Amino acid sequence: MTNTPLQIIPLGGLGEIGKNMMAFIYGSDAIVIDTGIMFPANDMLGIDYIIPDFNYLVERTDLQVRGIIVTHGHEDHTGAIQHVAAKISAPIYATPLTRGLLELKLKQARLLDQIEMVTFRAGDTLDLGPFCVETFHVCHSIPDGVGLGINTPVGLVVHTGDFKFDHTPVDNWPTDFARLAQFSSRGVLALLSDSTNADRPGWTPSEAVIDEAFDRVFRDAPGRIIVATFASLISRIQQVARAAERYNRKMAVAGHTMTENIRMAISLGYLQLSPELMISVEEANRRDPREVVIMATGTQGEPSAVLGRLAMGRHHQLAIEKGDTVIMSSHPIPGNEEMVHRIINRLFQRGAEVIYDPIAPVHVSGHASQEEQKLMISLVRPRYFIPIHGELRHLKQHAALAEEVGVPRENIAVVENGTILSFDENGTLTVGERVPGGYVFVDGSGVGDVGPAVMRDRETLARDGIVIVNTRIKRETREVIGEPEIVSRGFVFLRDAEDLMENARQTIRRTISQNPMANGSTQEMIQEALAKMFYNETKRRPMIFAFVNEI
Repeated sequence: MTNTPLQIIPLGGLGEIGKNMMAFIYGSDAIVIDTGIMFPANDMLGIDYIIPDFNYLVERTDLQVRGIIVTHGHEDHTGAIQHVAAKISAPIYATPLTRGLLELKLKQARLLDQIEMVTFRAGDTLDLGPFCVETFHVCHSIPDGVGLGINTPVGLVVHTGDFKFDHTPVDNWPTDFARLAQFSSRGVLALLSDSTNADRPGWTPSEAVIDEAFDRVFRDAPGRIIVATFASLISRIQQVARAAERYNRKMAVAGHTMTENIRMAISLGYLQLSPELMISVEEANRRDPREVVIMATGTQGEPSAVLGRLAMGRHHQLAIEKGDTVIMSSHPIPGNEEMVHRIINRLFQRGAEVIYDPIAPVHVSGHASQEEQKLMISLVRPRYFIPIHGELRHLKQHAALAEEVGVPRENIAVVENGTILSFDENGTLTVGERVPGGYVFVDGSGVGDVGPAVMRDRETLARDGIVIVNTRIKRETREVIGEPEIVSRGFVFLRDAEDLMENARQTIRRTISQNPMANGSTQEMIQEALAKMFYNETKRRPMIFAFVNEI
């Protein structure tokens, strides 16, 4: 197999924020790194989340997937695990905390008993066919994150996972500089590095600055404190617990997913929460507001999450009260800014004081900024550099940083999802064709059944509404019987548009009288005639359905 190339295929995460997934293929063997989701954009109406298109791996019946390695526990790296595990038979490798989060998802999907789960710790080596994977610890905004040194028959490839260089992390476990330097001494064929913050100069602040910000908020808050963050952000939950204990507050948790994650993290020893600290939401409502802090989800503006329901006044147990302080301990994912700002404004309207970055440093990114990214490249000194995890603007900027620190421009590959990167036996990189690497929408229990045509229909319905017409005609004479029935939703308010509706009825009668022998095409003719009339009158294009019943 000396002439067999190594193929690296990003199936998600390149050209976007989220749904990170990458395949390494050598001959008939493969490994998969991460199985993430992406949150829907504002125009993706009704979509719950998006997963990678991994059909290329499913359809390659010659492939044996030796393992699925998950680098850390965030949704953009774990959220699609149940979909991938249902179609790709392979053991799943994860560190203890990440495994715990994955098991909760697999259990909910009723797949846990069918999957082989393998626990490893940072520093362990995984032998997966032709791939010998050396794991190393990296700092991120969740404990137990790892990067990977993947030894292949054509050379060593380093995959950073999500990382930053934090010298004072919450868990006192800094990034493994020694292992990175060791990789460099052995010679690194390619570095695949996190690009999320490639447009941010300087260094990403340490998680330690959050403790100071929390201390000020807890000291000054006149009433309840509600801290909103990701359900998987275990280290942030620990920081809130410490602040609560310092200021004699009890902590309640609102949200099923966060509750399950906390229970799991406590059992594995990643969270230290005293039993005396924790109370139920019901008890929190009975206590003096100055004695309570509540953990909640919904920092990305999700309307169904706890914070979204609080902002709308629709939560069944909690309500925002004057004097509440809400801490938004996260940054909006690109594309979610509008929804997040809407939530913040509504919380203000209900009387809460809302604290968010940059008002106060209540959140810091878990991703490396420019100086850390340059340091990573300088430590590893790769022959080739491939920026990953980011929109195209991030990948381009990261490529420019790599060139600044000495990587030749011709050895930098900026690619998007689906692009096949091939390394021959001499380690020479070739950028090949693209395999499908687009969006797979998840809507309720449907996976991939909502495509562009359905999304266009939803956009039309949301923009201009729908009109349904029901007309009865005599079969022999084609004469209209009675008045055509017209139902409108999201187009015009019928009581205020009687003239428009009468015009529509006349249009229907005229269309039928001018085409008495149209038979099956009568419905289409009515739809076309109404579409022209409605646009001329309103400059709107509602979706129109016409039904003709012959009697």
